Amino acid sequence: RAILILDNDGRRIVAKYYTGAGSSTVTVGLASAKDQRLFERRLLAKTAKNPSTDVLMFEGLTCLFRSNVDLLFCVLGDSNENELILNTVLCTLFDAVSIILRKNVEKRALLDYLDVMFLVVDELCDNGIVLETDAHHLVARVGTRVIDESSPMEGSVTQVLQQATQQFKWALLK
Repeated sequence: RAILILDNDGRRIVAKYYTGAGSSTVTVGLASAKDQRLFERRLLAKTAKNPSTDVLMFEGLTCLFRSNVDLLFCVLGDSNENELILNTVLCTLFDAVSIILRKNVEKRALLDYLDVMFLVVDELCDNGIVLETDAHHLVARVGTRVIDESSPMEGSVTQVLQQATQQFKWALLK
């Protein structure tokens, strides 16, 4: 029913609510942005009371969450939703964010890549239907190139050399 990334104060950074044809009355009650923000604050308060758990039933929804530094990643489903599938979506989201941010998963870094985060959520689920469960494929679909930190210039140097070789060949052929 929703994918959320919240900060420590319960303010949304990324939020995507899904209301499909089979939507329950719970998510219909979250149609306005004001209702959604109130729900997010109550959810943060509930997760703060139970820091040892990562799944809970809240207002008729199954909520899986993962906390990291100053962020809270949440995936919400109906009460009859399979927790393993929701957990797979949560892990895929967190892993993709971790890959994009080069394991520096915190609010400031996430805000720098906010446009990419919205694309990640859109490519992860479409109207509540899971599209991808592999974080590396998800990052590739978004089109973000992650450079290996051990050799940050290797790809660009190779490309420059290939272009120079091609230009040299064309110059000789003329």
